[in-house]
Amino acid sequence: MLLTELLGENIEKFGEYNLLYYNEETYTNSETEIICKKVSSLVHSLGVEKGDRVLICMPNCPEVIFSYQGVLGVGGIIVPVMYLLHENEINYILRNSEAKVVITSSTLLRKIINSTNGLSVVPKVICIDQPDEADLQEGIKVIEWNQAVPNMPIYENNSLNMKESDVAVILYTSGTTGVPKGVMLTHKNLYANSMSGLALREEEDTRGTTIGVLPLAHIYGFGIMNGMFLLGSSVVIFSKFDAEEVFKVIEKYKVKSFAAVPAMVHAMLYHPNAEQYDLSSLETVGSGSAALAVSLRHKFKERFGAEVRDAYGLSEASPGVATQRNNMPIKEGSVGVPMPGVSIKIVDEQGQEVAVGDVGELLVQGDNVTPGYYKNEEATEKALQNGWLHTGDMAKVDEEGYLYIVDRKKDLIIRGGFNIYPRDLEELLVKHEAVLEAAVIGIPSERMGEEILACIVKKQGFNISENEIIQYCQKNLAKYKTPRHIEFIDELPRNGVGKILKTKLREHFATLTLDN
Repeated sequence: MLLTELLGENIEKFGEYNLLYYNEETYTNSETEIICKKVSSLVHSLGVEKGDRVLICMPNCPEVIFSYQGVLGVGGIIVPVMYLLHENEINYILRNSEAKVVITSSTLLRKIINSTNGLSVVPKVICIDQPDEADLQEGIKVIEWNQAVPNMPIYENNSLNMKESDVAVILYTSGTTGVPKGVMLTHKNLYANSMSGLALREEEDTRGTTIGVLPLAHIYGFGIMNGMFLLGSSVVIFSKFDAEEVFKVIEKYKVKSFAAVPAMVHAMLYHPNAEQYDLSSLETVGSGSAALAVSLRHKFKERFGAEVRDAYGLSEASPGVATQRNNMPIKEGSVGVPMPGVSIKIVDEQGQEVAVGDVGELLVQGDNVTPGYYKNEEATEKALQNGWLHTGDMAKVDEEGYLYIVDRKKDLIIRGGFNIYPRDLEELLVKHEAVLEAAVIGIPSERMGEEILACIVKKQGFNISENEIIQYCQKNLAKYKTPRHIEFIDELPRNGVGKILKTKLREHFATLTLDN
């Protein structure tokens, strides 16, 4: 199934209904289809053909969905980019993907323009709202969405010869070496993942409305878009998370479930005005970005009567691998069981499957698994071996098939739902003139899932404060990737061959609280 077919089938099956809610705006599924086809005409007029890349970078808004369908409609490949990324990171993605067009918002236009510095081919830019006049003087071709899209014809081209195996998305993930990898996801990958989720729904589940508060310009956006089309459901889109606004929407639309991250669950739980709203419709909240504190789950259930369910996934799996299910008891510490159509196994360093309960590397197989990394054969061959995706995560499985993620083999930190790779930050820190060595670890946080702690050994003769280091980091990286706290230590713990023992650091700072 092609993703471009889902919206048309949605209209045919469910008729016209309100699909998207955003602030005071409402779009039906039929209106959405028309806008999407006009966006197809616009990007095609800018030279986008089958296989060409279009970078989409903006906060949550309906235009993300319109852009996705518009780009796919001409056979283009979507490159979704988190709007929080630093311009240097966006520059690399533009360079590597060779995107012909960028679709963004006025608040990010300056960042996008700066991100084009040094590119041999500068992409054309579509701005979804009114750009600042100063940004229009930069020599970059900027097309204003509100002037261009309404005047475009409905795009119709039935000769694209698109296939399920065609790449639909290239999703860049931060690399442990500091170089992001472009995960290629096909139409089949993303459709298979959506169908796996659909298979988990109860037969008596009815169409309803959910909340889109996680970043749409990421893998989550495809899940919610495809899910809406397949289920005949609707979504209220939030440009940013606000617990009380979420309460209002749950009450108004009788929301039964939505996806969040631990930081959002924490904010809802401790919001002083929660009791003012009728939240009785809420049954489940999906939480899949970081380990959820057991106490947080129990307190949320006690206050709201709703379960918070863990899940596990990664970009290379589109992203769903395992989840806690309605008809199965929750086991604390487990992310549930594999999703329908997804196979897993746990192997040792020699690639041999380990016994039940033993820890090893998690391997994944299924129609949802990436065909590889864009223009990176070496990484592809390393990750995909004998038909299995090597996740790099250490895990175990119990007698009933429940999956437990034991450790992040790549030392990944997940803060508030965002991935942070310590090496990226460590490489930046050691460039500072006062820093001799640095090791970055994640510290458990009830509010954020994990917080970032940087352990630093200062060079002799230098005196630098915690605040100066944090400001230095924020000037060079997206703020969410920078440390919350700095610990100055005399030396880093190492093993016999000189490798830094981050386990020792985690143990030493395990009781450190950064939630205040």
